Amino acid sequence: MPANRSTLLRRGIAVVAALPLLTLAACGYGSDSKSTNSKEKVAAGSSKIDGLASVKIGYFGNLTHGTALVGREQGLFQKELGATKAEYATFNAGPSEIEALNSGSIDIGWIGPSPSINGYTKSNGKSLKIIGGSASGGVKLVVNPKKIKSLKDVKGKKIATPQLGNTQDVAFLNWIADQGWKVDAQSGKGDVTVVRTDNKITPDAYKAGSIDGAWVPEPTASKLVAEGGKVLLDESTLWPDKKFVITNIIVSQKFLKAHPKVVEAVLKGSVAANKWINANPTEAKAAANKQLEADSGKALKANVLDPAWSSIQFTNDPLASTLSTEAAHAVKAGLLAKPDLNGIYDLTILNKVLKADGESTVDAAGLGTS
Repeated sequence: MPANRSTLLRRGIAVVAALPLLTLAACGYGSDSKSTNSKEKVAAGSSKIDGLASVKIGYFGNLTHGTALVGREQGLFQKELGATKAEYATFNAGPSEIEALNSGSIDIGWIGPSPSINGYTKSNGKSLKIIGGSASGGVKLVVNPKKIKSLKDVKGKKIATPQLGNTQDVAFLNWIADQGWKVDAQSGKGDVTVVRTDNKITPDAYKAGSIDGAWVPEPTASKLVAEGGKVLLDESTLWPDKKFVITNIIVSQKFLKAHPKVVEAVLKGSVAANKWINANPTEAKAAANKQLEADSGKALKANVLDPAWSSIQFTNDPLASTLSTEAAHAVKAGLLAKPDLNGIYDLTILNKVLKADGESTVDAAGLGTS
């Protein structure tokens, strides 16, 4: 269960293990995502914000990044950006997106909490800011019911996570420790064998029998269920109010300082996307799936899409207190030490947008400007 917040805030973070990068094709850090969607076209007569030609936005092909998927497919970002063109890159792993942010290949990105923490601490607080929330939930432990019938049966089995040190990997390592079992975080060997496997190939690994289950985000979890897997645990049940941050919005500090109006436009698009998602869940689910198909060439089937989408909550709140807890889990696993997340959030622009839209403002739990 999450640790005491005040204890966490007294610790400092320093990365003791460099996480491996998953380098993709195309631009070197992520895949350039092109589109012929008419909703993404620049409206005639619109002008550039601060004279900026384009803003580069990154996200994952996961339903937990549904705000970005829907915001793009519905043209909500481009609508707010005027003639400043929204350009996109898709990623499969957090470390590669952080590297893209640091190199200037992207300016703003949707990403999980663990890579956000790592990116911030590795740069001594100089590379990024978390500027908004996006989603909660959508993570499950799915297992082969023939091999694992109860939580205690996980011991001695091979369980996949997406990547060493990623958000789900840290959560699973923490859960293992809470059971009183021991696993070496780096090698994944111990009372449970943790197999770091790209989400794209996890369903095939499951079908082949090389893993007995996986602690993964949606839609990978529901893909495993479609292959005969059983949901043994929904991570949301481990958190107060069943809420925990799964997706943040981050921005390069350099870009935030130089182009705050462009950042505001993207956040307006994000808030509009979440409002539309929550008001129109069926249409939003279809829009997200349409964008996934445009990005990957393959849409999700209904038996995967429907349960996956229903397990995710889309919210502007970054759920900042849960970020502290997730950092503590990484410390407990031996991946981080001496946490100091002070200043990781800058929610000033988001709260300006929320207030103007008549929405409730959000706070940084003492970890930034709110």
